[in-house]
Amino acid sequence: MTRASRPTIRRIYEPAGPGDGVRVLVDRLWPRGLAKADAHVDEWPKSLTPSTELRRWYHAAEGDAYEEFRQRYEAELAAPEAAEALDRLRELARKGPLTLLTASKDPEHSHAAVLVELLTG
Repeated sequence: MTRASRPTIRRIYEPAGPGDGVRVLVDRLWPRGLAKADAHVDEWPKSLTPSTELRRWYHAAEGDAYEEFRQRYEAELAAPEAAEALDRLRELARKGPLTLLTASKDPEHSHAAVLVELLTG
């Protein structure tokens, strides 16, 4: 993967940019208050998103729980359907710009950041 094709993370509420390439929503739930026509989402692989249980645990966790969240999420991504969706993201990243979209208020400490690590590592 070239440096130019490194996936980027953007909040879904930001306007689409000309360099976004393929825009993939990586959240399980559709973002509040956003019309689908305004989101400019190309793909929404729900099998790639953290489980409801993991998402709830992470939001309720106190302190610095990101590392444990990352480990639990990576374990979920080993499931066949999730692994297939991750391979699809790798394929998209090889072809050109890829933007992972999330509603997370802290994208750098979210599942989207884990996905970028896995795609570039």
